[in-house]
Order: sequence, then structure tokens, then C-alpha cells
Amino acid sequence: MIPCPEPRGYPGNLGRLFDAHAGAERPAIIDLYDAARPRPWSFRELDSACDACARGIVKKGLKAGDRVGILSLNRIEFVITLLGSMRAGLVPVPINIKLAAETIAYILGDAAARLVFVEPALKRLVPPTLPVIEFGTSGKTGFDSFLDPGPFEAFAPGPDTIAVQPYTSGSTGQPKGVLLTHYGQNWSRLVLAHSRGTNERDVILVAAPLYHKNALNAIKQGLTAGAMLPLLPQFSVERYTDAIEQYRCTVISGVPTMISMVLGRGDLLERIDTSCVRTVMMGSAPSSSQLLADVRRAFPRAEALVVYGVTEGGPVPLGPHPDGKPRPPGALGVPYAGTEAKLVDGAGADEGELAVKNPGILLAYHNLPAETAKRLRDGWYYTGDVCRRDAGGFYYYVGRIDDMFVSGGENIFPVEVETLLERHPAVHQALVMPFDHEMKGQVPYAFVVPRAGAKVTEEELKQFALAHGPVYQHPRRVFFLKELPLAGTNKIDRDKLREWVANGTFDGRGS
Repeated sequence: MIPCPEPRGYPGNLGRLFDAHAGAERPAIIDLYDAARPRPWSFRELDSACDACARGIVKKGLKAGDRVGILSLNRIEFVITLLGSMRAGLVPVPINIKLAAETIAYILGDAAARLVFVEPALKRLVPPTLPVIEFGTSGKTGFDSFLDPGPFEAFAPGPDTIAVQPYTSGSTGQPKGVLLTHYGQNWSRLVLAHSRGTNERDVILVAAPLYHKNALNAIKQGLTAGAMLPLLPQFSVERYTDAIEQYRCTVISGVPTMISMVLGRGDLLERIDTSCVRTVMMGSAPSSSQLLADVRRAFPRAEALVVYGVTEGGPVPLGPHPDGKPRPPGALGVPYAGTEAKLVDGAGADEGELAVKNPGILLAYHNLPAETAKRLRDGWYYTGDVCRRDAGGFYYYVGRIDDMFVSGGENIFPVEVETLLERHPAVHQALVMPFDHEMKGQVPYAFVVPRAGAKVTEEELKQFALAHGPVYQHPRRVFFLKELPLAGTNKIDRDKLREWVANGTFDGRGS
């Protein structure tokens, strides 16, 4: 197994994760918030700003353990606040900016946030009873005025001290606060940087939102290793593609939908030199074999890496094979040394719900003892993800337990139907969802993005599915779109698709 490094300086303050590079004058982050004026921040500048943020927090009278909300697009102030608040012993609560105002209010209330750092345009979403600090301004409530320059001695956390409190997406009820410790996240970041060979020569493009684990992991991994991170305010295919060439990015990452959208713009990719990219990391959702093949064609010198993690779980229970065996396409990896993984309640020993045990799993859900007891048992975190394991010990994602649906007595995992449809030469991307049916209970509907210039009909795809898979899996309806709609975490907005089907408003949206 790949050895897992022990966090240096245990327990260590996660806010000081780039201490090894803190005095360096080379760029740590390129803030691309203002497209016309990119702003490089050296490690030294970033370190000083994080200290100034910590001092500003103390000056405000906040104490260790207090929560502070962050509601913003990606920008340097987000990173400074995230790390600076941890240095002061506070717990940052990154919030999805696309949530409804009432859900944001719920999160801030549930966390008992004392202060909210906010994008000025999003201030309207913060309950008026809460004090705010506005990014990008220097007035009375501005971030520039809030900072208190000078050295700061970081708070010394204990083994179970909470470092950060992200919230789950809330797709099945209210969002849940996830309590992640300084110790566990220090372990996690060191494993990420170590196992992926990240170093000072790397340039890691960050475009996923910083309130999502995908981007947070990239920040932790990159700063730990002393890499440079171009930081886009939000995902845009055009700006993402331009940044790859402008900054000669060696690592690009995102959820599969983001990468698929980039690949769908072959006209943009053809204009740039992609030879600098050595790793394309995709996580937070399944990556089909067709998507992986497309990545290899567009980035011929890169490894297409499917990474696994959940907000609650590490995020790195699985990694490279200990004997150096090549990772099969689509494999998530094998357990690291010092960690455990098992499959439970499946049809056989090599398929079932994935449960993991490692230093990075959550301490608990905030204010939810029953949910904590349900998902955390004897040190194991039960992920709710169904996986399978091959003879070589590699794990593969099958689907979410709560995504599986029953059609006429047959169990269907949507990802299996999606993988089947994406084998059709005219299909670039497919999403499958269950819809109610009076006889079958539920049946699969497919939402398909065709390849550029390709022509395909609904009946053709139905017949393809019937010819190449179980009859019960074939989609009863197929809808064509130019692109799939995205929700706040750059995952597909399934509620929007259901709304379009219910209202019959697909006209004009298809190819």
C-alpha cells in the first residue's frame, strides 16, 4: 500500500498548511476575479494576508470555535478568510451561493454564525440581523478595512478540534453541517499532495466553486506542495480553456460535467497547446468510459484520473496501487496504507455499499446525533455509495443507494444506462433519471447531448439501448439538449430537468 504521511506538527493548524513555502516570493495564487487584471499573490503575501485576517477576527471579539460564514464567488479574499479564520481558531462555513435565501439563512442559523464574509452582490442573501464583511471594498464593512496587518501566532488545535464546517448539498432534505478536524484534514492534504506527486513546478487550475470539496481539495493539495494555482471566479468553458494555455497548467480538475463541457468545445481546444497538462482529475460524480476516452484524445499527455471523495469522508480513502499496477480506466483506486475500506450489504463480497475508515472522516454531523449514529458506526463511515471491487483490488463506482430505482421489479442504477448510451458514436453526454410510470412504478428517461455535428433520433437511441443492454434499462423517453443545466456545485441541475419535463418546455432547448 502507498504509505500515508502523518501530519507534521500534529495536531497542527490547517490554516498554516503552506508553512513550508510561506516566505517564498513565487506566485501561490493567480486571482482571476477581474479578467482584465489578473493579480498574482506570492506565498509571502498570502501568508501575511492570512495573519492580517486572523488579527482582524480577534479584533472583532470573536473567539475560538465561533463560526463565520463565507458567501462568495472564487477570489483571493475567500482563500484568505478560509485560512485566516482557521489560524484564529474559528470555524469557516463555506456556503453554496446558488442556494435559495431561506436555505442560506438556515445554514447560517444552524451553524450559529457570528459574522459573514460576503460578495457585495450577494449581501442581499444574508439575514439583516447578521454582521457582514464585504469582499473587494474598503468602507466601514469592507474587507480591506477589516484586515489588521501584523504577525499572528496561530491557535493550537487539539486532536478533535473542528477546522471547517462545509454543508452537504441538501438534495434529500436540509443541508447537513459536516464537522471536519484540523488533524483529519492535515492528514488528507498531505496524502493528496504526496500520492499525486504534486510539486512546486505544478500549475493547478481551480474553477470549481471554493465552497465545494473539489476546489477545496485542489487548494489544499496545491498550497501544501508549493504549486501555483490560477483561480477563476467561476466556471466558464472559454476562460477555463484560455487559462490552460496562458498559465501552462499541468493539472486541471472539476466535476465530470465541467470537463465534458470543455471537451464539447473542440473549436476552443484546437486553438491551444494541451501538452502541458499531465493530469485531468474528475470527481464528485461518475465518469463514463466514453468521457475518459475523450479526455485522453484531447489531452494525449495526461492521465485521466477519476478521484473519489465525499464531503464527509476524507476525501482520499482510495489511491494508487501499492505495487504500481496501472489503474484501469474508471477505477477509483485501492485503499491507502493506514486506511480501510469494505463493501457491505451487496449481492456478493465484491459489491455493496462502500464504508471507509481513515483519519479524514468527519467527527460528526453538526447538531444531528441521530444522523451521526446512522452513518458513523465503530469508526466506519457508511458513504451511501455502491461500489464494486475487481480481482486486483481496485474499486469502481456503481451508483448512489438512493439513486437506484425499481422498474417493474428490476433494480436500475442510472449510471449503468448512461454508460450504455454514451457508447453510441453520436452521444457526447447522457444523464438518466427515473420518472413515475403507472404500471412499472418508475422508468428511465434520458437527457442527451449529441456530439458536435452528429445526428441521432430518439428511436435510434432506444433501439441501441435495447440491442446492447437489458430490456428493462432502455430509456422510455429521450430528450436532446445542447448542454445539461448546471446547479451550484457544477453538478447537473436535476430539478431543472424535472421542471422542464413536467411543464413540457423542452422546445427550443434541444439540438
